[in-house]
Amino acid sequence: MTSADNLRAFKRDGRIVIVGASLAGLRAAEALRDEGFTGSLTMIGDELGEPYDRPPLSKQVLTGWVPADGTTLPRRRGIDAQWLLGVPASGLDLTTNHVHLADGREVPFDRVLISTGVRARPWFVESEAALDGVFVVRTREHAESLQRALAAGPSRVLVIGAGFTGSEIASICRERDLPVTVAELAPAPLVGALGAMVGEVASDMQRAHGVDLRCGVKVTQLEGDAQGHFRRAHFSDGSTIDADVAVVALGSIRNTEWLRESGLAAGVWGITCDTGCRALDIQGRVADDVFAAGDVARCPNPIYEYRLIALEHWANAVEQAEVAAHNMVSAQADRRPHLSIPLFWSIQFGVNIKSVGVPTFADEVVVTQGSLDDHRFVTVYGYRGRVTAAVSFNNGKWLDYYRRLIETAAPFPPPCPTPDQPLDAKPVPVDFPGPRPGAAGAPPGVDEPKTPGSAAARPARP
Repeated sequence: MTSADNLRAFKRDGRIVIVGASLAGLRAAEALRDEGFTGSLTMIGDELGEPYDRPPLSKQVLTGWVPADGTTLPRRRGIDAQWLLGVPASGLDLTTNHVHLADGREVPFDRVLISTGVRARPWFVESEAALDGVFVVRTREHAESLQRALAAGPSRVLVIGAGFTGSEIASICRERDLPVTVAELAPAPLVGALGAMVGEVASDMQRAHGVDLRCGVKVTQLEGDAQGHFRRAHFSDGSTIDADVAVVALGSIRNTEWLRESGLAAGVWGITCDTGCRALDIQGRVADDVFAAGDVARCPNPIYEYRLIALEHWANAVEQAEVAAHNMVSAQADRRPHLSIPLFWSIQFGVNIKSVGVPTFADEVVVTQGSLDDHRFVTVYGYRGRVTAAVSFNNGKWLDYYRRLIETAAPFPPPCPTPDQPLDAKPVPVDFPGPRPGAAGAPPGVDEPKTPGSAAARPARP
């Protein structure tokens, strides 16, 4: 047997540990077995129960269409794994190749995949966050508790943050005919993710559906009664509202604290990786036996000038998991990069919002199809004269066309594929709110934490 054969045999044997038993972790485990991995496989997760799908939590579960325990992810195949659930990882030792668990156990590995994802950003005052009636939405338990609170018919719901999750929750409240106030520090809903033009449309949608939308204002205090129930919110402009339920939708925090002493390049922005999903250490060197996938991974994308981008998208988690799994059991010459273009979707206020590409990697935007006033259109985003993304409102069937433009670095603004292009459409600055960190000349929104008020987007649907 040659040395190459020996290496190939080792790669398909040995011990692989996956830390993070959610979408990316499960799909990676399945892909490892599909790739011919025959060694031992250990799944570590901080939640009890089988991996489940998170996108339905802020839609189908809250409306009552699907019970929280009905979101279990379908299995594509058996994975023959040891499951260590209900206990988080507390450390990673790359000298001895062990994962440390919070209960004191140590799990040895030859290769490890990190897919620990993100958690909801909590309300900043712990005593106020603990009030009965104050919620976040990230886990099944969160969604189930909020669904019960909405079903009880509160007098008013306060949603803090008008990103995708906050906007979807506000939409569900109006579907239930519940009074809802949305507070957003930015000038408009979705503006941190999609820019000012689309943000104005989102504002119109919310107000047209009866949302009490308050932008450019900050919630400064959540007040409770003597029994510890949330009753009132105070705003930075001096106003107050009375409400029974508050939903904190201020984005997410990447679960990297447990890696603080590991020597990996991991922090609040995620785990820095190469295009093959291999983690880098703090010296910028590849840690050849450590991989990352999903919301926690921060990877360079060649379409976006190899800038490091962390994406909280369903499809991205699946694709990275499959690439990481392939590379974990393949020799160097057989490894492949993660090169996909992000996709997401959201349904709110009767409008199907779909996106392809990275809208925050842009300096200009133009309406190429339809009408903003009718809430049926396509906007295309460009950076330095080339197409980088497209967003559709109730007009998603043309996104494959725009995907091809992104893949080929087509000139911006692009030609319209249909006769419904507005005659007076001209590119305008994309106008994301607030100062953004990064190198001079860099587009906003890339290589930085998510904007407060934003939340994980949804996988693309046909």
